[in-house]
Amino acid sequence: MIKVLHVDLKAHGDMADITDEVRRFVKESGKKEGAVLVFAKGSTGAITTIEFEPGLRKDFPRIMDKIAPYGEHYEHHKTWGDDNGSSHVKASIIGPSIVVPFKDGELLLGTWQQIVVINFDTRPRRREVILQILSAEP
Repeated sequence: MIKVLHVDLKAHGDMADITDEVRRFVKESGKKEGAVLVFAKGSTGAITTIEFEPGLRKDFPRIMDKIAPYGEHYEHHKTWGDDNGSSHVKASIIGPSIVVPFKDGELLLGTWQQIVVINFDTRPRRREVILQILSAEP
């Protein structure tokens, strides 16, 4: 079972909490036990978990920009004539997907752990997130 979410995000590390959508998808699947794959399509988007609160929503992009600063020289810019080399590096560090287990139809997340999609690109993007149930149940 697969579902595609479309999430509109601003540039430079904007993120959205998609936990409720993932939770709903698991419920709708009717499966009691398994895992859900959450995958961001595209090379400048990422998926992770975080405590989705205002402070971390500011801290996370700021710290990621220290790791791969926007405005630095990236060889990638020569390839396409664009300015998003740092976006690709950040997205690669975080990664495009996670797998979250579920039991009794409930995600096995920590109390303050939310699933987020992040847009690291230098322009606003409509991120496509693919959800897929992984379960041995018929």
